[in-house]
Amino acid sequence: MVRCEASPERLAKGAAMTKMAAIVIGTAALALGASGCATKTYVQEQVGQATKATDAKIGEVQKQTEATQQDVTGLKQSDSEQNARLAQLSDTARDALARAQEAGKLAKGKFLYEVTLTDESVKFPLNRSELSKEATQALDAFAEKIRSENQNVYIEIQGHTDNTGSDATNVKLGQARAEAVLRYLSVERGFPLHRMNVVSYGSAKPVADNHTKEGRAKNRRVALVVLM
Repeated sequence: MVRCEASPERLAKGAAMTKMAAIVIGTAALALGASGCATKTYVQEQVGQATKATDAKIGEVQKQTEATQQDVTGLKQSDSEQNARLAQLSDTARDALARAQEAGKLAKGKFLYEVTLTDESVKFPLNRSELSKEATQALDAFAEKIRSENQNVYIEIQGHTDNTGSDATNVKLGQARAEAVLRYLSVERGFPLHRMNVVSYGSAKPVADNHTKEGRAKNRRVALVVLM
């Protein structure tokens, strides 16, 4: 049998190739390791950024939810306040609110306040509808209050009388007094007619005893119910 032995040159060449292959393999392994670390770091960075973005969105949603809850609480408080205010209203003020709501005249459907001009303060002439100086001064003050509040209000003007005279006469007289107030607010103070309405109760809704002079003076009145 013939045995072939590698020459020293061939052995040296093979060793060199083996060493080079080991170096290539080692380099590739290091590159893969480095690439894996870089990829891991990149993924971690992306996850961190996504988490921050998600946390920010959650924070915004929480803020919006809190704001909504505050709005709801505010509405509940407003409703409670409105209900308490309505409980203290006169029958005629409730009537005014109901009429305005049914007619679609209100933006918010709320009662604000009621101003009453009685014979005690504005001196309505007996069986007359003309406005006295005291009445126009009171209406001027009322108009300034509305202007200063800068609200788009609706006003029902209610005319009332004492029980002197017939029911039909008193209804006409109450209407005339209410219309006199409407005319003054429109012509002299520039209130829009479509934001006002008049109604007469005549002597049907007294607030005092008609058997006394003082009571009759209180019953001769015009009430301005302010709504919005």
